[in-house]
Amino acid sequence: MTDWSQRLKRKQDVKDRANVPNHMYGYCRVIHCGRPARAGTSDGLDERYCRAHADHNQRHGSPLKGSYTARELNPYRRAALAWIVAHEGSQWVQNAIQRVKGLYQQAGPYVEAFRLRGLPPQQRAKAALARLRKHGIDPRLVVAAWLAVELVTLDDPQPVSGTEYKRVQAAKVVHRMASGSHRRWVREVPSPVWPGQKQEQVQELHVYPRSRGRVLRHLGETLESAVELLVDHHLADVHAFKREQDAAGASGARPYPRGWVSRPRTKDDEEK
Repeated sequence: MTDWSQRLKRKQDVKDRANVPNHMYGYCRVIHCGRPARAGTSDGLDERYCRAHADHNQRHGSPLKGSYTARELNPYRRAALAWIVAHEGSQWVQNAIQRVKGLYQQAGPYVEAFRLRGLPPQQRAKAALARLRKHGIDPRLVVAAWLAVELVTLDDPQPVSGTEYKRVQAAKVVHRMASGSHRRWVREVPSPVWPGQKQEQVQELHVYPRSRGRVLRHLGETLESAVELLVDHHLADVHAFKREQDAAGASGARPYPRGWVSRPRTKDDEEK
């Protein structure tokens, strides 16, 4: 049996199992939900959550808690970046920055967003890092994004325990730094007004990969491995620095001070 036939057989087997409801999973694990888990219907094999809570978990890293908003995260991102710049000589700061640079170099070739369909989640996560490298995203911004998630979790009165939520939240922030691919073409087409003449027509393509699912888990796990030593040694110091900024009224709504550019603009971007 060839690999292709084995793949088709497994695919059909999973489809057949998903179409048969298992009444052992008649309730979603979220309290007061009332809907059956997907394994208890003909909609899937998830033994824990219903369709709505499973989708929420895929997008946000928790079946109940949503993602932190930009308004909540930006003051922490700005404080974390300011602390990194002020302590850039620290060996642990340099370690985190160099690790992120290493992730950039190990991410493989740059892949356009419209060519990601069909790739495994781990390769799509590497493609996200390759986009950061392609667009020249400062590694300090990536480190600051993870620290910001750690800090906002410390100050959250109802935080989500476990690492999955933090990984997803940090991955969502980093994923947005350089998420899309943009193309612009100018071509000549027959004029609808003047027969026999041509006119220029501009076509644009804007594609943004989805920020959800296992891609975020792989990307978040990779980011965590790059920043974990800095978190172990200096998270309390960064948290104290953030509180000092709050007391002095120095925290701002922007994720980084004026003059910083997360994604340098190219000539093609300016034409759009």
